[in-house]
Amino acid sequence: MASRNLWDISSNIFGSRCWMLQYSAEIFLRIVSFRPFGVYCDNKDNESLKNKDLLNNLLTMGVDIDKAKKRQPGVFNRMETNEGTLQMFLLSKGASKEVIASIISRYPRAITRTLESLSKRWELWRNIMTSDLEIINILQRSPESFFRSNNNIKLENNIKYLYSVGLTRDCLCRVLHYAPRTFSNTPDLNKQIIEFLQALSLSLGHNDPTDFIQKIISKNPFILIQSTKRLKTNIEFLQSTLNLDNEELLLLICGRGAGILDLSSDYVKKNYTNIKEKLLSLGCTNEEVQKFVISYPDAIFLSDKKFNDKIDCLIEEKISISQIIKNVKILDSSISTLKSRIKELVHIGYNLSTSNILLLSWSQKRYKDKLKKLGG
Repeated sequence: MASRNLWDISSNIFGSRCWMLQYSAEIFLRIVSFRPFGVYCDNKDNESLKNKDLLNNLLTMGVDIDKAKKRQPGVFNRMETNEGTLQMFLLSKGASKEVIASIISRYPRAITRTLESLSKRWELWRNIMTSDLEIINILQRSPESFFRSNNNIKLENNIKYLYSVGLTRDCLCRVLHYAPRTFSNTPDLNKQIIEFLQALSLSLGHNDPTDFIQKIISKNPFILIQSTKRLKTNIEFLQSTLNLDNEELLLLICGRGAGILDLSSDYVKKNYTNIKEKLLSLGCTNEEVQKFVISYPDAIFLSDKKFNDKIDCLIEEKISISQIIKNVKILDSSISTLKSRIKELVHIGYNLSTSNILLLSWSQKRYKDKLKKLGG
């Protein structure tokens, strides 16, 4: 419970000579988590007072109350909360008060976790992460990843299972960073995904399923929080549409194509259809379309408008579609970057239709250095 009305502890309780007593972090946290009320109130008044105390405590901590109430209003109706405990616990791990306020503002359910639950969960995460700071950075980016569940038994069982199938600490660390919901799944659900990937590895002629799983998860940890049906549908679509043999498919999904697997199958099909129609309209063959997507699977992530706008922007400046296909990295640049660089290069007389266009995708520093050499 929260430390309401106990933010200051009078030294008189312990005698005048004992006011500098040192406490262990856990004992102190247990003290501040106690929230007594010394007067009698009926239930309605009692609830109102506690809610007022909660709001005052959160305001003192710098929490954005309006944002927190919009996110999880039910938290503010609870009779017991542990905001004081949470703050002291995270401070002891190296989090700043500003970070703690931000965490609670975005995921107020965090204040409902007990010291015992927080300590155990932190311990389990530290078995994977190399430092407390790493965990704090994840909490700062995605507080839900740590506070969404307080089922530490499920978390522990998932960690044990994923280690048992050969996943390394580095791999699990990546999963915690980007797909922490994996550890809130039931172990049976994670087992279904892992067994699906093991079977897929063998069916594609890769005789080391553990190596295959390591590679594919390192490229796309979100795979672990998708259904096997979605993965299967996308894999079958890629193989049939791009006319890939097993070895080619293996290279694609263990490389840049891994990111496609967790996308909605409808989204993948829709975007591929747009890419195909656009490239065919510019004189490409079906085979060239397939090779383009294999060499640049990131195109599947682009919406119809973004992809078409980028292609049109380049074509308007007399850059041929064959140049684009040979230098697909230029599509990584935003439309605004493409336009501004094209304008600068044309201004100094750079012939984009006959010269190297890959500089359109270079880092800003490298591009500016090149521009100076060209006389810009």
